[in-house]
Amino acid sequence: MLIRKIESLIREHLQSTSNKVLLIDGARQVGKTYIIRYVGEELYKNFIEINMIEDSLKDRLFERVKTVEDFYFQVSMLAGNKMGQKEDTLIFIDEIQAYPALLTLLKFLSQDGRFTFIASGSLLGVTLSQTTSIPMGSIRKVRMFPLDFEEFLYANGFNEMTISFLRKKYENEEALDEATHNKIMELFRKYLLVGGLPEAVNSYIQNPNIVLVREIQNEIREYYAADASKYDGENKLKIRRIYDMLPSNMENKKKRIVAKNIENKKGKTFNDYSDEFEYLISAGIALNVQAISNPSFPLVQSSSKNLLKLYLNDVGILTSVLYGNNIRAVLDDERSINLGSVYETVVASELIAHGYKLFYYDNRDKGEVDYLIDDYDSLSVVPVEVKSGKDYTVHSALSNFTKNEAYNLKKAYVLSNEREIIKKDKVIYMPIYYVMFFENLAGRSNWGELKK
Repeated sequence: MLIRKIESLIREHLQSTSNKVLLIDGARQVGKTYIIRYVGEELYKNFIEINMIEDSLKDRLFERVKTVEDFYFQVSMLAGNKMGQKEDTLIFIDEIQAYPALLTLLKFLSQDGRFTFIASGSLLGVTLSQTTSIPMGSIRKVRMFPLDFEEFLYANGFNEMTISFLRKKYENEEALDEATHNKIMELFRKYLLVGGLPEAVNSYIQNPNIVLVREIQNEIREYYAADASKYDGENKLKIRRIYDMLPSNMENKKKRIVAKNIENKKGKTFNDYSDEFEYLISAGIALNVQAISNPSFPLVQSSSKNLLKLYLNDVGILTSVLYGNNIRAVLDDERSINLGSVYETVVASELIAHGYKLFYYDNRDKGEVDYLIDDYDSLSVVPVEVKSGKDYTVHSALSNFTKNEAYNLKKAYVLSNEREIIKKDKVIYMPIYYVMFFENLAGRSNWGELKK
């Protein structure tokens, strides 16, 4: 079984006295159903699981459910012998977005108090934005992501002692010895190929065959693209077009979305596609990074929605599109291959999974810095530059950024393949794998997973 850090969050919530319904949001195929089922069956004598998409395709028992009693009646037809008491009965409503009215009903099910509930969905961000009566105060919404690099290390045989050792090294800003560094970098490059989608990771662990892994990734990518066809009207074609553009867009020097390229129509602006962008982001299949030109803490107060970068939600899908079954491009770190977009993607997925909202620095005169994150300890902004090549000390935009006294910077990071940790002025150079320990605890309640 894959170790998922969100397991502890689910377990602690279900064992708490909270009356809120835990609602796990996330893209398809990130492992929501499996981990909820695993914890639920362990903690509760009576575990009732209802997949609302399956119901919508078959009996449609819950299609017209409006009241608590209606809901219980339909559950009783499926699992009446398992409906015990609140303490020993967990009802898991999977793919709840199939019936948006059930999101509103969660409030009343929670208040009724006869059973314990948990729910999940793959397009909750989209559904909630279209739901007129959101049960605020009655739900606790948490987003789940593909396996991060730390979880990938667990999948490859690492234990808590090993991870704690690595974390301590990071906290003390100490480099690993060369042999350990090489081993972690080897696994990091494999993570770039495999990514964090559970089915792909399980396939790799059981049989390290890249062809099988790529088949899974390609199928899931098609799932994601096909989901757009469920959207209303002509938007679905634009959503599909934008999603298909992401890998090639990542290879451009400026990786932000150019509106006129989406339909090859001059005069198109960001606002013409705001619904399509919102769909991809809310569905969890794209990670959005917003531009900041004059950064100040907190970053959200000075972001621009009109300059946007979108990254794929899984680095394995990206390398599948870019390199297919040729693993040498990544594993051998060939000089002729620019892995910049791949490294940026993996850092984006790590940061967002660890509680950060994503921003980048964009200044017409001073250039771009890959990421900006909030540091709640020092109440300041921290720039993060990602380097995939040997010239990791060359970063003119970051250098200009750190010299600007108006930004009140305390530190900046450059993440690269290099083993040693070096401090030069405000810049800290460290190995890219240490990003797995960047954590925004202030953002955990809304975005991420509890530390194991």
